[in-house]
Amino acid sequence: MRGEYFPHAGDTHHLCLGRSRRDLHCFFVPNFAGFFSKVVTTIALTVRTAVSRCRGALYLPVMPKRKAAGDAKESPKKTKAEVGATSSKSDFSSNAKTKSGKHWNLKIASWNVDGLRGTVKKNGHAYIPQEDPDIICLQETKCTEKDVPKEFTGAVEGYHGYWYSPTEKKGYAGTALLSKTKPIKVTYGIGVDEHDDEGRVITAEFDDFYMVTAYVPNAGRGLVRLDYRGTWDEAFTAYLKKLDKKKPVVLCGDLNVAHNEIDLKNPKSNKNKTPGFTDKEREGFTTLLDEGFKDSYRELYPEETDCYTFWSYMGGARAKNVGWRLDYFVLSDRLMPHLCDNVIRSEVMGSDHCPIVLLLAMGK
Repeated sequence: MRGEYFPHAGDTHHLCLGRSRRDLHCFFVPNFAGFFSKVVTTIALTVRTAVSRCRGALYLPVMPKRKAAGDAKESPKKTKAEVGATSSKSDFSSNAKTKSGKHWNLKIASWNVDGLRGTVKKNGHAYIPQEDPDIICLQETKCTEKDVPKEFTGAVEGYHGYWYSPTEKKGYAGTALLSKTKPIKVTYGIGVDEHDDEGRVITAEFDDFYMVTAYVPNAGRGLVRLDYRGTWDEAFTAYLKKLDKKKPVVLCGDLNVAHNEIDLKNPKSNKNKTPGFTDKEREGFTTLLDEGFKDSYRELYPEETDCYTFWSYMGGARAKNVGWRLDYFVLSDRLMPHLCDNVIRSEVMGSDHCPIVLLLAMGK
C-alpha cells in the first residue's frame, strides 16, 4: 500500500487509515515524551504491517533523510537563460554534399528571434558562434541598430551588419542581415512605398547571388490583413522575379505560411481560420514557386513529417511538437545543383521559432 503523511497543526504524528482523503480515520498522538514517541512509532509500524493486506491506503509520516556532513549541496534550479544556453549546445558539423558530390562551402542561417533583446536575455545569441554561419539573417528583431544588446554585438564580432526597422512603429517587425563577407550592395525594402514602412526586407548582392531576408506580413488575428497580405505577395513575387533575371536568388526568412498540410500539425482545424494557412496565402506561395523557385527543404525531404520551425508559447506546444513550418530557404531553380542540405535546428531555444540552416556548394 502507498503511504502518505498529512501534516496537521500542533500534531507530531497524524496516522490516517482509509481509501482516500474523503474516507479517512485519523488518530492524533501528541508528542509528550520520548517514551510515548517510541510507543507511537511501534504502533505505526505494527498498523502498517497489519493493514498492508487490506484494501485501502495507509498514510504514515515520511521523514526527510539527514544529509551527511560531506554531502554536496542540492543543485540550484537553472534559469531560463541557462536552459536556453544548454539547449543550444549541439553538434552543428555536417558532411553534406550536392548530388554531384561537392562538399558545402557556404552556410547561411535564418532565425525569427521574436524580439532580439528577449532572445539575448534567454542567452539565445550563444547559438550564433556555435553555428558559425557565413551569413545570418534575422527576422522580427523589434529593435533599431542602436538598441542592439552589447551581448549580441559581441557574438557577431567580425560580421558586417545591416539593420532595417519600421519607420514609425517602434518595437515591431524589423530585419537584420549579417555577413562575414562584405556585400557588393545592400538595399532595403522592395521599392514599393506601401510595403516598405515596416522594415521587412533586406537584399544583399554578392558575386554569385542575391541574398534576400524577409519577414512576411501576418494576416492578423481574425484575418484582418489577409487582403493586404495578398497585395504584398504579388508585389514581393514581382520583386524576386526582377532580381532573378540578374542573378540567382536565395530567399530566407519567416514567410508566414505553411504551404501544405504536411507543414503543420493540425491542418484541418486551422484551414482558412488561422493566419498562415488560408487558401489565399498558400496559393500566393505556390505562385512564387511557379515563377522559377524551389522550397529547398521539400526538395530534399518531400515526405518528412513533424518538421516544424514555429511553436506557440501556449499549451506546451513545443514540448508536444505541435508546430508549423513557417521559415524557409527558397532558391532560384538554377541554384538547385548547388544545394547540399537544409537543416531545422529545433533544439535551439530563445524564441518561439527555431533557426534554419542552408548549406550550399558555391563556385565552379
